[in-house]
Amino acid sequence: MRLFRNLTSPAGHVRLNGGKVYLRSPTERDWRAYVEVRAASRKFLEPWEPTWPPDALGREAYFRRLNRYAADWRDGVGHSFFIFGNDDNALLGGISMSNVRRGVAQCGTLGYWIGEPHARQGYMNEALRLIIEFCFGQLGLHRIEAACLPHNDASQKLLQRADFTQDGYARKYLKIRGEWQDHLLYSLLAEDHKSTSPE
Repeated sequence: MRLFRNLTSPAGHVRLNGGKVYLRSPTERDWRAYVEVRAASRKFLEPWEPTWPPDALGREAYFRRLNRYAADWRDGVGHSFFIFGNDDNALLGGISMSNVRRGVAQCGTLGYWIGEPHARQGYMNEALRLIIEFCFGQLGLHRIEAACLPHNDASQKLLQRADFTQDGYARKYLKIRGEWQDHLLYSLLAEDHKSTSPE
């Protein structure tokens, strides 16, 4: 029995197009592809993520996730996308802007993951550029924040290539794999992005 019904996502037909990838909001029909790429990449992803619950790849857990994404989008506090390859429409990973704060802050928190078979092929670099343009353009944010584990070299290089600045070091910042872990804190400002974007 299905306990949760997917909310109609206010994301609607939002699609961000790049040369190698495109981003769109997750839907019910993506469940099987999501399970396949996450299951195949579990050992690759687990060191960098919160502990996976026992039903992490179950259908109901996925629908709960969709409900949360839709509610966050409707309330303006989060915008989640899946990353797809332009060549074959394969699901490659996910990227999101969460914890969006308005008022005097005008900022949000970046999160992302990529399936192991698709890592280190430039897909996430392009997905990051697309969501940056979305955040500073359509959302009108002033600041994008990100955090990564100090030993996650790939994530650090990804952020540095996108001109993020390391702001500091946060002790016991997030609970990863069941333990509170220190994180490096990064940010990108709208004015910094404008100064480095091609005309």
